[in-house]
Amino acid sequence: MNISIFGLGYVGCVGAACLAKLGHHVIGVNHTQGKVDLINQGKPTIIEADIEELVKEAHDKGMLEATTDYRYAVMNTDVSFICVGTPSSKDGHLNLSYIYRVAEQIGEGIKEKDSFHIVAIRSTVLPGTNQKVGEIIAQSSGKERGKDFTVVSNPEFLREGTSVADYMNPPLTLIGTDSAKAEEVFREIYKDIPAEFISTDIPVAEIMKYVNNTFHALKIVFGNEVGNICKALNIDSHKVMEIFCKDKQLNISPYYFKPGFAYGGSCLPKDSKALRTLAHDKYVDTPVINAIDASNEIQKKIAVDIIESKGRRKVAILGLSFKAGTDDLRNSPIVDVVQTLYGKGYEVHIYDKNVRLSQLTGTNADFIAAKLPHLHEIISDDLDAVCSACDVLVVTNKEKEFAVLPDRYPNKCIVDLVRQFKEIDYAGNYEGISWGNINFNPLQGLKLDRDMAKTEF
Repeated sequence: MNISIFGLGYVGCVGAACLAKLGHHVIGVNHTQGKVDLINQGKPTIIEADIEELVKEAHDKGMLEATTDYRYAVMNTDVSFICVGTPSSKDGHLNLSYIYRVAEQIGEGIKEKDSFHIVAIRSTVLPGTNQKVGEIIAQSSGKERGKDFTVVSNPEFLREGTSVADYMNPPLTLIGTDSAKAEEVFREIYKDIPAEFISTDIPVAEIMKYVNNTFHALKIVFGNEVGNICKALNIDSHKVMEIFCKDKQLNISPYYFKPGFAYGGSCLPKDSKALRTLAHDKYVDTPVINAIDASNEIQKKIAVDIIESKGRRKVAILGLSFKAGTDDLRNSPIVDVVQTLYGKGYEVHIYDKNVRLSQLTGTNADFIAAKLPHLHEIISDDLDAVCSACDVLVVTNKEKEFAVLPDRYPNKCIVDLVRQFKEIDYAGNYEGISWGNINFNPLQGLKLDRDMAKTEF
């Protein structure tokens, strides 16, 4: 395939060499003549393991060339990668001027083309950039996105020092696109890359690099804070983290990585608090670990805010225990939400078939007595009675019986804290706590009539 790469810095040079290695003819584009000359001499523009050999091999085989003429590059290729820099300002915003300038150039280049052209954003950009780039290309070329060209997002996941190896053996290959034709072309481009090929929504692909790198930074800081606590206790921190990483079921796994409601139960609140206290007692500063509980409290507040936004007085809480299949109410986060709503004058009804007040003992009974002494007045094991009496249904546990709520109770507001529904099509109003609207109801966006004023304390 014929491919042009705009930008011959770190990402562009590695991409050009690796794509040529995969059998594609590549034209590098750069405004700096010096970088263009290096590529045309068979030399890389960066210092990186294995890159020198790849560039020389590609050049010698006639698979890699470079130019300052962007029109020449676009006219002679089917796919253009944007690999220019996106420097960050002091306040964290990105300078996208280089991206937009290249978009203009590509638009000017495809103005005279009759064939369909695909533009791939390889640079790290924030969500919304793909759409803007498409608008610039359309304006610059006078052509129509989807008909004459398209823009895909194809983020890179390269580490300096191992970028060539990372390119040829990535954990996955990701593109965001709304074009079936572009997906087919990119499957062909990366067919020899031994990794799962994932095609997803454009904004999802755009945000992935930021989510990945922020989590990588979080892992480093968490490991360092654990190390500092261990050092203060004269414990071998490397042994601790080595054992920590051996747990592939919970610690290093997809478990817990699902956006949703706050954590609760008898272990996580107690043990994280104990570790924070231990660090405090040893005069070890652990801002990340200290922030965990505060972030968890914010998620409870978000749940209250969503329920209040519905403006309805009668609220059904479907599930009171901290997770499905248990009657454990200790530190259940929804208990705090109920307490807040009750204090603000809402009429709250609770359904939980697992909770039997007469059977609560010990700390479980003490906890609920302190938090909701009036619980016996508002809890029921009759799902239909609770839902029928309320206007807002708050799903807090992923019980199978809740899957029928949209069909059984149309026109009610559903607040989903656990992603009970993957997609939903019904007459009522739906909102998830940490994800966008998945209700296909065309009236979903209409403002609801309120019968309960939001209160602030």
